[in-house]
Amino acid sequence: MMLQAGFFLLGTLILAWLSRASLRQPRSHGFPRFLAWEAILALLALNGPVWFDDRYAAHQMVSWVLLQTSIAVLIAGLYMLRRVGKTDQARGDDELFAFEKTSQLVTVGIFRYIRHPMYCSLLLLAWGIFFKQPGLLGLLLALAASLFLWLTALRDEEECLAYFGEDYRHYMRRSKRFIPFVL
Repeated sequence: MMLQAGFFLLGTLILAWLSRASLRQPRSHGFPRFLAWEAILALLALNGPVWFDDRYAAHQMVSWVLLQTSIAVLIAGLYMLRRVGKTDQARGDDELFAFEKTSQLVTVGIFRYIRHPMYCSLLLLAWGIFFKQPGLLGLLLALAASLFLWLTALRDEEECLAYFGEDYRHYMRRSKRFIPFVL
């Protein structure tokens, strides 16, 4: 238990340092994203000790599928941001990470179907970690992470509308937030 608490504390310090600009801007999408990361970190501290227990149980199989899909979605999203997004370091949004400072709206590749592949990846990660050892506390943490990621996406969309304007509004009409063709 002490090791898990230490892991959570160290992880929180790292996440707070990485999110320091967003934490100073509570209206930015980075603020609820930090809270989602915290819920995911708590899930990892909770279920990390049983990561490889009962490897062939159904819940472990579901977990591995979600975790592997999370990685695939993350890679696809980052690839398209780098390839098409035209990162502009002169963009003044201090709370954005470097890869988020795009000057070109990305609507191809995975972005053709979903607007938020990075947040989708984090949703898959949270639920993948939850399924390592399903339980009430883990369920509450996974639901909290999901709620904070939904709030993150809503705020991110407001920011994108402000930056990209009508092009983003049109893009929103033809894409889904997290799950292609569904949500």
